[in-house]
Amino acid sequence: MAARFVRRWDAVRAAARSSLLVSCRRWSGASTDTVYDVVVSGGGLVGAAMACALGYDIHFHDKKILLLEAGPKKVLEKLSETYSNRVSSISPGSATLLSSFGAWDHICNMRYRAFRRMQVWDACSEALIMFDKDNLDDMGYIVENDVIMHALTKQLEAVSDRVTVLYRSKAIRYTWPCPFPMADCSPWVHITLGDGSTFQTKLLIGADGHNSGVRQAAGIQNVSWNYDQSAVVATLHLSEATENNVAWQRFLPSGPIALLPLSDTLSSLVWSTSHEHAAELVSMDEEQFVDAVNSAFEVPSQVRKTINDNVSSDRSMYRMLWKHTGGNGKWSDADHTDFIDTAGAMLQYAVGLLKPTKVSARQLPPSVARVDAKSRVLFPLGLGHAAEYVRPRVALIGDAAHRVHPLAGQGVNMGFGDISSLAHHLSTAAFNGKDLGSMSHLTGYETDRQRHNTALLAATDLLKRLYSTSAAPLVLLRTWGLQATNAASPLKEQIMAFASK
Repeated sequence: MAARFVRRWDAVRAAARSSLLVSCRRWSGASTDTVYDVVVSGGGLVGAAMACALGYDIHFHDKKILLLEAGPKKVLEKLSETYSNRVSSISPGSATLLSSFGAWDHICNMRYRAFRRMQVWDACSEALIMFDKDNLDDMGYIVENDVIMHALTKQLEAVSDRVTVLYRSKAIRYTWPCPFPMADCSPWVHITLGDGSTFQTKLLIGADGHNSGVRQAAGIQNVSWNYDQSAVVATLHLSEATENNVAWQRFLPSGPIALLPLSDTLSSLVWSTSHEHAAELVSMDEEQFVDAVNSAFEVPSQVRKTINDNVSSDRSMYRMLWKHTGGNGKWSDADHTDFIDTAGAMLQYAVGLLKPTKVSARQLPPSVARVDAKSRVLFPLGLGHAAEYVRPRVALIGDAAHRVHPLAGQGVNMGFGDISSLAHHLSTAAFNGKDLGSMSHLTGYETDRQRHNTALLAATDLLKRLYSTSAAPLVLLRTWGLQATNAASPLKEQIMAFASK
């Protein structure tokens, strides 16, 4: 009986080995396939930046890198006077990464807008928090995605001897190395493009978005869900020219609305709200839409009308109008309750007694006059996180590894943080002559980034849920939390330091 079992098992193993050998021979294909040290699948902001970071790394001077982009090459020969409606909030840490391979210089020579303060407040209470620095250093930068992409393309062209970019090229099949060394079996990842061309790589980096084909082909599980919200983006013209260096965000019961500076007279809108309301906002006529935005930011209609009729008015006149007209010196309290306002006032008073400090003065957001034609679009929101960032010869970065709500403005910064970490680990491996696809250093990248990204994803999801309700206990909880955080300078500094990475 035992002997028969052993013979059957030997037969099964021999058949499996024979089948695997055939599979590997078929998989490895012609020996003339080009072998790249690194292939980056996905040529968006994060994928292109990853290719740049490796292309300019001194320890990669003798490596071959390939960047695959499914779309055409984007050429920005001349900046349009009309700003794009797709912008990113770039943290100082991300700016440092872009500077490391020269892309930030191109951005500075084109256009961007620094912001030095951030005001966040609640529609259901008087609670607010003001983020700024004593020396008014830049907290971040608002940059059009097209401008960032142009800068990255320029830098990739400058290292074309190290980095090959294939546009209109999409991988349709990935074949993984054999699980253990075998004759006639390639140790590299085999990639097949839509046009039938094939090549191999020692390390495949998936930067192909939240529906990542690399992640799916590698069998990496992804925890994800769709929110009950869509984001509406648009380019807005202000009623008057201002210094415009503040990023504004107000948490409405239906979702957060943010106004990000683009220039003295322009701001970018990101309004997260229900799918139905988002569709309604996109279909409104311009006047209705502008009224909706101003109302969401609590700017009274009488103030807006007077400002629009007196274009030369300055900020002091704006404040006077706020005090003496429709606002009567108070902010809109349509979603307030006496209980919440009283409880918030009591905590504010107690904090003032325990720790007398400079109170953050609430500022009035700029009034919006009009919206750029055709700049209004919407896109659905969701959360996603890959259970693993790495497998042997595979690494995920950007939205392929994580997807986040835009309320914290950290989406692209998380991706750029992935690049900084992965490039560091790969550079060390290259310097030491190690296999780039080895798990020995890929797991170091995974550990670094999962610690950071998981905390940020959890905090963002909690904020989204906490501020998506008008239930009195939760409104009181977030009111006290916002007031306490605003009063605790060290905590605010830690939050700003974490967000600036």
